[in-house]
Amino acid sequence: MGYHTCEKMFNCEKELTLSIISGKWKLPILWCLGKEGTKRFSELKSVVPDITSRMLTNQLRELERDFIVERKVYPVVPPKVEYSLTEKGKTLIPILDSMYEWGKNYMEATMKQRLEKIEFIE
Repeated sequence: MGYHTCEKMFNCEKELTLSIISGKWKLPILWCLGKEGTKRFSELKSVVPDITSRMLTNQLRELERDFIVERKVYPVVPPKVEYSLTEKGKTLIPILDSMYEWGKNYMEATMKQRLEKIEFIE
């Protein structure tokens, strides 16, 4: 039995999870909001400097559509908009922490293996 959102069908929960957090920019956005809290668009743009404004807007809209990020607009001039994680979005932080630790451990282990291999060859 598959699962579906209003846009796509998924064969399992893992596919659904990956579709929500996948992409080059979503993880840095989620990490920033999860670790540093509420941010304005320009603040997010500075944290992920290689992202275009259009792409950041698209990624934030997707995360908002998936109920991971909340967009709050303040009725002031000039307009003030802030982004933060929803309660559902906050539940992703332990997953991101685990991914970070796995990546760190993997990087350290593979670098050690490469150094050992180089020393063996020499």
